[in-house]
Amino acid sequence: MLSSKTRFFRQLALLSYLGLLLWVVLWHFALGESIEYSVLFITLMWVLPLLFPLPGILKGKPYTHAWANFVLMFYLLHGLTAVYALENERWYAAVEILLAFSAFIGCSFFARLRGRELGLGLKKKNSS
Repeated sequence: MLSSKTRFFRQLALLSYLGLLLWVVLWHFALGESIEYSVLFITLMWVLPLLFPLPGILKGKPYTHAWANFVLMFYLLHGLTAVYALENERWYAAVEILLAFSAFIGCSFFARLRGRELGLGLKKKNSS
């Protein structure tokens, strides 16, 4: 059974992660300026990385939430770069930053709290 705090961070992680996935698709396929990249390239570059941890996130696995943060950092860095470099798409990048950051916070805290609830974690080494 999830505590209310764990449930909050699970919902934050899930909604932010799914929101980021939808936003990336919307931004790069509908809203963004037309650049001469193929649909396959855009899908491989922007959508596929978010699909790898998705099954574990949907199932609520703490380990997947923890390593999904590595994927989320790619989108956070992209958003920060785009805010600076793409004048016409700053607001799109700001939404990406907000969603990636929210997903990062949700995933981090959910993994930590749920891991504790399940008794998972690193074992401490005996010093004797």
